[in-house]
Amino acid sequence: MKRNRFMAAVSAAVTVIMLMSLLFTGCSSKPKDPGVALITSAAGANDKGYNESAIKGLEKAKQEFGIDYKVVESTDIPGSLTQLAEAGYKVIFSLEYNFDALIKGVGGNKPIAQQFPDTTFVIFNDNPNVNQDGTVINKNVISVLFDVHEASFMAGALSTLVNENAKTLFSAQDYNFTQGDAGRKIGFIGGTKSNGITVFSYGFAEGINYEAEKMNVKYTYYSDYNAGFTDSAAGSTKANTYYQDGANIVYAVAGSVGDGVDSKAKEVKKLSIEVDANKDNNQPGYVLTSVLKNTEVPVYEIIKHYKNNTLDGVKGKALNYNLASGATGITDLSVIESKIAPEGKAKWNEIKNELDSISKKIASGEIKVTNAQAGEAFDKTKLKNLSMPND
Repeated sequence: MKRNRFMAAVSAAVTVIMLMSLLFTGCSSKPKDPGVALITSAAGANDKGYNESAIKGLEKAKQEFGIDYKVVESTDIPGSLTQLAEAGYKVIFSLEYNFDALIKGVGGNKPIAQQFPDTTFVIFNDNPNVNQDGTVINKNVISVLFDVHEASFMAGALSTLVNENAKTLFSAQDYNFTQGDAGRKIGFIGGTKSNGITVFSYGFAEGINYEAEKMNVKYTYYSDYNAGFTDSAAGSTKANTYYQDGANIVYAVAGSVGDGVDSKAKEVKKLSIEVDANKDNNQPGYVLTSVLKNTEVPVYEIIKHYKNNTLDGVKGKALNYNLASGATGITDLSVIESKIAPEGKAKWNEIKNELDSISKKIASGEIKVTNAQAGEAFDKTKLKNLSMPND
C-alpha cells in the first residue's frame, strides 16, 4: 500500500514537471517564420509571364536559401495582405496594382503597412509610398520599378524600322502587310489605364516617333486601356480591328489578353509584340519581340537581402531595374530573325545595329524616355511624326 502511494506521488510529480517544462518551452520559443509569400496579379500564377517569372524567383530562392514560400491568387488584395501578415510571413510580395489599403488605409482603417511594422511589403510598377514632398510614408514598403519605358522605346523603334522595311525583310507568301501610308498605323492594347501600363505605351510611342522622324514618315497610334488581363478572345477581337484598319503591328500589355493578339496576328499574317517574359515562341514568326519585365530578378534579390539580414538597406526605397540589370529589355530577336528572307539579311543587320545604338544612347542619357511610373508627364504634342487620337 505504501509503495503504491509512493509510486503515485512520483508519477504526479513527474507529470507536474513535464507540464511546467512544456509551458516554459511554449512561452519562450518564437513561432516559426513561415517564409515569404506572393500575391499574384489578376492574370494568375500560370500567365506565362509576369506572375510565373516572379514564382521562378521564389523557387530559385528556395533552392539556394532553403526558404519556403506561399503563392496566393486573390480578388481581395487587402484581405490577403492582412491574413498573410497575421500568419507571420515577414516578406510579402504583391503583384496586383492595388495599393491604397496598404499605403494609406481605407474605410477609416490604419494602413496595413502600419498595422504590421515588422512585415516588409513589396509592390510593383509604381511608387505610391511617398508624400508630395518626396518623403517616405511607410518604412516597411519596397517599390519595384522596371525601366520598361526604355525597353518599350526600343520596341517602338523596332516596329517602325520593320514596318518600313517589311517588303525587303520578309517573304510575301508568309505575311500580308499593309503597304505605304495605309500601313503606317500601330496599335497598343493595355489592361487598364494606370502608370504601370501607360509607362509601356508612352515609351513605345516615343520609340515609334523617333524612327519615323528620322525617316520623315507619319504614323498613327491607336490605343485601348480597357482590355483587362484575362480575356484572350477580347484581345483577338480588338487586335483584329487594328489589323483590319491597316496596322501591321499590335503591342499588348494585358496579361493573357496578349495570347489572343498573338493568335490573331498569325491568322492575318501580321505581327504582335508581347510583354513580361520571352513569348516570341507563342506564335513563332508572328511575335516580333517581347518587352521583358523579368520579375524573377527583384524577387530573388529581395529574398537574398532577407536571408542575409540586409533588408533594412532597401526598405522604404524604390528599386529601379534598368536595361543593364537584365530585368528589362527586348528579346534577342532570334525567333523573328529565322523568318528574315535571304535578300533581307543586310537590312536586318542594319536594324539590329540601330537598336544597339539606341540602347547605348538611352544608357548615356542622350535619348530621354518618359517614365510614367516615376510621375513624369507625357506630352504627345512633342511627337511630331506620330498622331495619337485615343490618348
